[in-house]
Amino acid sequence: MFQDRLQAQLVPALQSAFQHLFSHELDVRSVGFQPTRPEFEGDLTINVFPFLKISGKGPEQTATDIGEFLQRQVPIVERFNVVKGFLNIVIADSYWTDFLREAGNKDILQFPSTGRQVMVEYSSPNTNKPLHLGHLRNNFLGHSVSRILKAAGNEVVRVQIINDRGIHICKSMVAWQKFGKGETPETSGLKGDKLVGKYYVEFDKAYKAEIEQLVTGGMPKEEAEKQAPLMKEAQAMLLAWEANDPAVRALWERMNGWVYAGFNATYTRMGVEFDKLYYESQTYVLGKEDVRKGLEKGVFYTKPDGSVWVDNTAEGLDEKVLQRGDGTSLYMTQDIGTAVKRFEEFPALQQLIYVVGNEQDYHFKVLFIILKKLGFTWAEGLHHLSYGMVDLPSGKMKSREGTVVDADDLMQEVVDEARKAGEELSKLDEFSEEEKSALYETIGLAALKYYLLKVDPKKRMLFDPAASIDLQGHTGPFIQYTYARIKSLLRKAVELSVGSSQLSVASGPLTTDNHQLLPEERAVIKFLHQFPAVLNEAATKLEPSTIANHTYELVKAYNSFYQSVPVMKEEDPDKQRSRLVLSAAVATVTKKAMWCLGIGVPERM
Repeated sequence: MFQDRLQAQLVPALQSAFQHLFSHELDVRSVGFQPTRPEFEGDLTINVFPFLKISGKGPEQTATDIGEFLQRQVPIVERFNVVKGFLNIVIADSYWTDFLREAGNKDILQFPSTGRQVMVEYSSPNTNKPLHLGHLRNNFLGHSVSRILKAAGNEVVRVQIINDRGIHICKSMVAWQKFGKGETPETSGLKGDKLVGKYYVEFDKAYKAEIEQLVTGGMPKEEAEKQAPLMKEAQAMLLAWEANDPAVRALWERMNGWVYAGFNATYTRMGVEFDKLYYESQTYVLGKEDVRKGLEKGVFYTKPDGSVWVDNTAEGLDEKVLQRGDGTSLYMTQDIGTAVKRFEEFPALQQLIYVVGNEQDYHFKVLFIILKKLGFTWAEGLHHLSYGMVDLPSGKMKSREGTVVDADDLMQEVVDEARKAGEELSKLDEFSEEEKSALYETIGLAALKYYLLKVDPKKRMLFDPAASIDLQGHTGPFIQYTYARIKSLLRKAVELSVGSSQLSVASGPLTTDNHQLLPEERAVIKFLHQFPAVLNEAATKLEPSTIANHTYELVKAYNSFYQSVPVMKEEDPDKQRSRLVLSAAVATVTKKAMWCLGIGVPERM
């Protein structure tokens, strides 16, 4: 594959070097290749400290001996330098131009099929409230990871489990019955998910008022929370739902239908899709049979009250209840059964990735241990993609109090920020109002997605809507602007009959006797060269931030090249065409990288 192209030429020579210089058979897995640090000359660096016992020499002499051998034996090694125990290798221009030419013919963006089927679960909202800022990070991570895995040659199944039952939705239902006066999305003008969320908040306000009244009357707060009439109504409704009461079920289906319509509108604007939906109302009965089998195998045990437990103290955790004494299941029980069901439905499935916030780290550690104890070999392919919370300058979100940062509102805010910035620049005079609106939508969502994806998922982060839209910063719009700049350059080349509408790397010379690569050109080509390896790393580590940050460095290097080398003013036609070809390659890789992040790139800005 292309990401191993350079190493593939160097590794055999390194093996020969060790055999010739040190009479040693080199284990290539012990060789660490790294890009040379910017302050030193070179393209690739090898750390020789691990080989000092083999060479019997000091670090500088060892590196020098290896460097001299490679320079003699490998044509693409132009020169080298040694900094302490680090061998910095300078790769000849011919290698970089050959790479670009081959990339044009073979497509470095096309990965062969791995034959692996991977399932990614993300979003998984509750039906008592609309999607919020946390869901945005979750959805963008899950969707991007799905695309990255697909780009790397995997078959991907995108799923979510919708938490459509339980006390939370019953609270909204009770509040709507008591306070709603028949209000619907049509009569209120609210999206369905927002309408149901409104009554979840109304329930909490009324519930707190009842608690306060009971406490004022002398009841302890803990008891008041249990005895409050509204809570008792919600609990009674849940029991009625479980007993299949026709009226309760009809109201549940009606209000959930409002929510699904609202969710779908939000997902459409996000650009997020799913291949299969699971509903907790259908999966909550799963897992009991697996618990029974675990008891038979001695994996689980019962306590005197009849509850079923698993002991994970040997794994450094603790005991965990899986089934209550009355026979009812818990979330862990359901998750066990749902995982089993998925691997039964998709027999070729090799990996199941759960995109869930880090507050559930313990839950997934326990789940994976249990499934391994039950003897499921596929449990080795389970992975929890844990991520940190997202904060705003305004502070922490609380859904019961109605202070959640609504996903729809935040998407609209960044689109409005994009419109404000665009109108201040006044560069879109030739755009119609419809084209402007579409462009602002593309830019705003790019700003939001990129800002959330450029950070390591494990880190908690602060989202700043205004900073995310900066055309000169480390942002999605900056990358989009560079792409649009390249497309404008290529259109101009066609208009002037300098290039064709389909610039091909192989169609013109990249270097000639009087045109060696400039440092700015080399820098850009090296970032292009690294992209397949970066994509592979992102797919392996499930980290979209790897691609996001690499793409930023690529377009930053291209902008330095663009500012230093006036492509359209170049008089040498070979040089000009080579630089147009390079520009076209940057546009192609940028578009693919942004696709992996779920971000669109406009042809004009």
